[in-house]
Amino acid sequence: MIIFNTENTTMPDFNQSRVADWIIKVTEAHNKKVGTLNYIFTDDDNILNVNRQFLQHDYYTDIITFDYSKRGVISGDMYISVDTVKSNSELQNVDYGQELMRVIIHGVLHLCGINDKAPGEREIMEAHENEALALLPQQ
Repeated sequence: MIIFNTENTTMPDFNQSRVADWIIKVTEAHNKKVGTLNYIFTDDDNILNVNRQFLQHDYYTDIITFDYSKRGVISGDMYISVDTVKSNSELQNVDYGQELMRVIIHGVLHLCGINDKAPGEREIMEAHENEALALLPQQ
């Protein structure tokens, strides 16, 4: 089950059914099954509070993923700051919708076991993001 919620912001404009189908397709490509994925779209203030409260990090970020996966079934809560996604899309000169999809799938890839903190892992994550984005059907 894939759930899209909001806290302190409006729901971004995207086809939720199409994105849910895409998430399932990407998950299956990584030999995983989807359990419950809860996306919470929020603002910078709220994601900063989540980052401070749960991770003891004092900075803004585009996504925070809480992993509840078990035995090949991915589950988790993913907080996405639409403010930071918008800022990043402007900084990188990419379409906001495209950046939002990248962040949405970034959380799923973390749940599939792909990391991006150690040396060389960021490039691996980006390659997986690009492969996943290539699977996204056009509207």
